[in-house]
Formats: sequence, C-alpha cells, structure tokens
Amino acid sequence: MLQSKIQLKLLLLFLTIIPFSVANGQKQTPFKEKTDFQFMTGLNRGFGLGANLVFNNLSKDFPFDIRLGIGYTWLSPGNSSDARRIFINNATNGVPEKKGHNIDMRIDLLKPITLMGNSSSYWFIGPRYSKFKGNFKYVGGNEDFDVISSQFGFGGGLESHYKISDNLKLVITGGLDYFLSTKLKGHDTAYYPNNDNVNTRTNEDTDSKFRYKDANKAIDQPKWMPRLLVGVQLDL
Repeated sequence: MLQSKIQLKLLLLFLTIIPFSVANGQKQTPFKEKTDFQFMTGLNRGFGLGANLVFNNLSKDFPFDIRLGIGYTWLSPGNSSDARRIFINNATNGVPEKKGHNIDMRIDLLKPITLMGNSSSYWFIGPRYSKFKGNFKYVGGNEDFDVISSQFGFGGGLESHYKISDNLKLVITGGLDYFLSTKLKGHDTAYYPNNDNVNTRTNEDTDSKFRYKDANKAIDQPKWMPRLLVGVQLDL
C-alpha cells in the first residue's frame, strides 16, 4: 500500500513539474521546438492518467515522430476467493477487500494521416512494459497479500489533435495494447506460463495442484488493454 502511494505521488509530481517547467522557460531551444508534452486521462481497462513526451521531425530520413509515455491505471485485480485458494490456502473466513493498479511505460512511433477530414491525426504503434499489482485483504481472516507481475507487450491506435490556441491542442486517442503472459507471484507462491511453478497450492475439488491457467484466470493482470483517452498537448 505504501509503495503504491509513493508510485502515485511520483507520477503526480512528474505531471505537475513538466507544465510549470515549460511555462517558466525563457527561450525557445531546438529541443523545445521539436518537443511536445501531453497529459492524458480516460479508460485503460480502468481509469487512468498518463504523461507523454513527443519528439517531432527528428530527421528528414526518419519518417516517424517518437513518443515516450508513462501511465498509472486503477483496475480490478481479479477474483478474491480464487486468489486466496491459489496463492494462500482454502480458508473462507474474513471479509474480502481488493484493489489493483498498473504502471505502464510505452514507446510509440507516430505517422501523420488524415482521419475523418482532420489532417492533424496519427496512427501509432510500439512496444509496451507493464508493472501490475493486485492486493487482496480479508478483514478478520488475517490475510493480506499482493500478487504481482511484470510484462512486455505491444500496441497501436489512432489519435487526433484539435487546436485550442497557438501552443495548446485537445488530444483524443484510441488504441489497443496486448501483453504477453508472464510469472504471477503472490505470497510465497509463483506460477509460470510453462508450469515450472513454485510452492503451488492444492485444489481440494480435484486433489491436484493448481496450474498457471488457474492463476491467470483468477488474476486480472493486463492482457488485452483497450484505451480511450482525452487530454491536452502543450507545444514546448
């Protein structure tokens, strides 16, 4: 919980510092002429916030703009009762509480297009990296544990810009990310896609060990992540 608060505070600090740093700049450097800042909010399977730096026209020989981004999303971590059985034990006491979040980092290659008559539009594609954490707590049951994963993925989408003022634009973006299956770790148990698992629990219904597919079904780590975000772009 403390780590989640620290991560969120760092993200919000980052989002706050960038605009003020831009506003206080006294001269237009070549870096600023080619760089834009975006602040985005919306749905990324759950509600999320994000910040991006866009580098434009880096080279005449390179046909893409480049975007570096980071985001924080609040989302459901999965099924509380199944998570307990698969990672801890078969106890059923306590009132379940759950919460989850995802920190994603992304690189996009952007290519200008005309979309629905808007020439300030782009398609984009690029790699992704995700840090997921789901917390499951059972009040009165003496259980409180996290399930975590780190994933690589890729994604793409479409984006349109609409001018508000000389250096400010409204940004609307939609896309889809896909993340690869990876290790799910919780408490002292870990499940791997190849089922080379560590300290697995027993399914009392079948008298057999739980497998990765069971853990992956119980925990809603990122897989397909649709994105619909709205924000602003500040031309530095």
